[in-house]
Amino acid sequence: MRALHVITGLGVGGAERQLRLLLRHLPVECDVVTLTNPGAVAEELRSDGIRVTHLGMRGNRDLSAVGRLARLIRQGRYDVVHTHLYRACVYGRIAARIAGTRATVATEHSLGRAEIEGRPLTRSVRALYLATERLGAATVAVSSTVAGRLRDWGVPADRIRLVPNGIDADLFRFDAGRRAAVRAELGIPGGAFVVGGVGRLVPGKRFDVLIRAVAALPEARLLLAGDGPEAGALRALALRLGAVDRIRFLGECDEHGDGPVPGVPALLSALDVFVSTSREESFGLAAVEALAAGLPVLHDACPAIDDLPAAHAPSATRIAGSPEELTARLRQRIQAATARQPPPRAVGHYDIRRSSERLMDVYAYALDTAPPNRRALS
Repeated sequence: MRALHVITGLGVGGAERQLRLLLRHLPVECDVVTLTNPGAVAEELRSDGIRVTHLGMRGNRDLSAVGRLARLIRQGRYDVVHTHLYRACVYGRIAARIAGTRATVATEHSLGRAEIEGRPLTRSVRALYLATERLGAATVAVSSTVAGRLRDWGVPADRIRLVPNGIDADLFRFDAGRRAAVRAELGIPGGAFVVGGVGRLVPGKRFDVLIRAVAALPEARLLLAGDGPEAGALRALALRLGAVDRIRFLGECDEHGDGPVPGVPALLSALDVFVSTSREESFGLAAVEALAAGLPVLHDACPAIDDLPAAHAPSATRIAGSPEELTARLRQRIQAATARQPPPRAVGHYDIRRSSERLMDVYAYALDTAPPNRRALS
């Protein structure tokens, strides 16, 4: 079987990182096309031996990209075209139908209650999504929460398949030596209480709440990994609150920390508590990675945790999202000074190997139900 994965861009992000990890475990020959932005994850995929093609799409109205993508799909003779993220799902499903691909599958990574990938869920956005969704065999939801949103949005329930995101838990296992090394590298005393957050620096992640909470705790420090349009405003906030000497903006972190910034697994080993203040998530990958590192997790919206029984993640605590509440919760953690815990059951539930097996079942279904004599449209 040969599969082509089509994604909107390959900068550092949850969907992009998930695609790379998934391709390491899929027993299928895979290529990748990125419509735009062949960023850091494109280079990482190439280092894994995956062929990555940049389509060079110039914008949402670059309709010529459909023809270019259809020709690429036809030339590759792919059995399955798998699309990721809104623009790639819309254009990729059309191109796959033109190319006569036997089966097309889409993964919905970022559908929220009021927005999708940061764009408002307008009537036209929904109409275009639903019209092209019918061109595929199935739409994959990365969480039960997203599956429910897809149903509410108008996608028929029998077309939705649940394949949760996954992680490689061994990568994030706590390492005391790594903890000491990262703290020494960043100039953090071994006994300091360190809070962490990971994600794109965008308004929806609400990192301003995290900064305000840590600023109110003179004994706490914050390591914030990620980059984005809010970086300047967040730095200014830390300065205005008089906490700039206790808050480190690390920029984008990759898996291995090959650059000047520690990788995410090393960063998690250096922390004492992980916080996710996002008002809306489709999964919450960083929170699951933190659980794999044995960290207590304070979170607002996090379907990966919320969709499971509480006993699966006893070290995770739901917060309402105000700076005052978060400050109080962090103060409790400082006073408790608990040791690292073994990864909870939620981590095993989200093993990437299970995700790849479930996705292979979706591919088999898509191929089994495909019309036997589909031909490319002229």
